[in-house]
Amino acid sequence: MSPSRRTFTKQFKEAAVRRLELGASVAEVTRACEVNPNVLHRWRRELREYAAKAFLGEGRSRTEESRIAELERKVGRQAMEIDFLRRCLQRVEEQRKLQALTTRSSSTPASRTK
Repeated sequence: MSPSRRTFTKQFKEAAVRRLELGASVAEVTRACEVNPNVLHRWRRELREYAAKAFLGEGRSRTEESRIAELERKVGRQAMEIDFLRRCLQRVEEQRKLQALTTRSSSTPASRTK
């Protein structure tokens, strides 16, 4: 069974990023805080992008927002695909009708008698 995820406070994350900004290396801070370097880079990026709104709650709100945005994009793409396929189907049906009209009049050749 995998270990449960650790949670860190907003103050802990800000302190870790502050240490980076004061000149400590990523390796030093990751060893001291016992976190993965990728996590530290993500914290620094989030703090830069969201400033005061960074690290709210347990981080679920931004994840949920991004998931909703992803699903909305997917729905939009699917709507475009459906519209495209409807137009294609309409053209195919029109071509079938046209072909049916033109082939009915000349569908069977005149029979020849010997």
